[in-house]
Amino acid sequence: MPNLGHRPGRRVFIETYGCQMNLADSELMGGILGTQGYTAAPNHDEADVILINTCAVRERAEERVFGRLSHLLQYKHARPEVLLGVTGCMAERLRETITERAPYVDLVVGPDAYRRLPELLAEAQTVDSDPVVDVKLDREETYRGLSPAREPGIKGWITVQRGCDKFCTFCIVPFVRGRERGVAPDEILRQARDLADRGYKEVTLLGQTVNSYRHEDTDFADLLQLLVGVDGLERIRFTSPYPTDFTPKLIEVMAGHDKICNYLHLPLQSGSDSVLEAMKRLYTTGEFRDLVGQIREAVPKMAMSTDIIVGFPGETDEDFEATLSMLQEIRFDFAYLFKYSERDGTYAARKLPDEIPEAVKKERLKRLIEAQEEISAEIFKAHVGQTMKVMVEGESRRDEQDLCGRTDTFKTVVFPRPTTDHIKPGDFVEVIVEDATSHTLLGRLVS
Repeated sequence: MPNLGHRPGRRVFIETYGCQMNLADSELMGGILGTQGYTAAPNHDEADVILINTCAVRERAEERVFGRLSHLLQYKHARPEVLLGVTGCMAERLRETITERAPYVDLVVGPDAYRRLPELLAEAQTVDSDPVVDVKLDREETYRGLSPAREPGIKGWITVQRGCDKFCTFCIVPFVRGRERGVAPDEILRQARDLADRGYKEVTLLGQTVNSYRHEDTDFADLLQLLVGVDGLERIRFTSPYPTDFTPKLIEVMAGHDKICNYLHLPLQSGSDSVLEAMKRLYTTGEFRDLVGQIREAVPKMAMSTDIIVGFPGETDEDFEATLSMLQEIRFDFAYLFKYSERDGTYAARKLPDEIPEAVKKERLKRLIEAQEEISAEIFKAHVGQTMKVMVEGESRRDEQDLCGRTDTFKTVVFPRPTTDHIKPGDFVEVIVEDATSHTLLGRLVS
């Protein structure tokens, strides 16, 4: 829940589902409401307004939200004046379904209508029957001049690009977040300096295809060049880039600045050219291999992760074997692996029958996971004996006697808390790696 401050006013609780972009949008909504006297409720019981900020990427997430809404109805039963709203991608995609399945919802607000949230809530307070709905997409809205409500911390994010123009056949995002537009560089710098002034050490730049960012004459490489000059910020990350939008200029900037982390999430999606074509991805496997080679030549320590979907319509055994082979060839540090599930409203759902048996999808996914686990274990084990620079994030979730943090290659490191030195989140320490799993490095502080 974003920190809206402590002024008296109506109390709001924002519950977030989905990715970092949804979390950033929740902070944005919190900032907008905070300027109008709303304060953060510590829990649902004390909230006058409950907002569910939603994701539409997967059907399972949407069904989870409907289940959550039915549970939250209890708060309206207890206090009928409580307003319950659905915001975000699901609001845009399922506006009619929401009001039909959950007629007690007071507010349905899409990703481009957050600026109007205070007036929409005011309207919802006066309407006794129909919910207030505003899901109109706006090709100009980048929320310039608005400040997110952020909790104190060391890691933050800035949305630098909204919408998407790629229209991959499996993806609903362009339909629920609209067309691609870049946030003005001076606005991004304002937010970055604000984060640094608040003590944040790391920023992640967010965009659906973040490296396709452009605002007038400024491209993504230019934007990174500007951000490395922000005093106080120690690390810059970005997600998720699109393979065809890498330029030699961008790779050169990445290689030239220590502040830009040596970690890249580079979605592959499939190792088969025919499947990539069916997905309407704009690259071939050969072009992807060449890009990986260029990046690794420029930044030898670059760690990489990826996204892969198995069981996409039309994927043959040969297509899957090509994907498995490419995974083993490129050797990503880790990977987010999924079996295909149809999303209503996408090109694939309309035109590409989902005919691959579920058992086949599960078996392919199992083989892919097993292969990646083996690769990740080998990569992580190779760090044993090395000294790593770690930004401390806090206590280990498994043992309060241990601290944990991340390297600039996005690897989690766990080490014993020292008894003499006081180490706090945001501090940078040197850790000797003594052991590793396929997901975590284990070590001790350099004395």
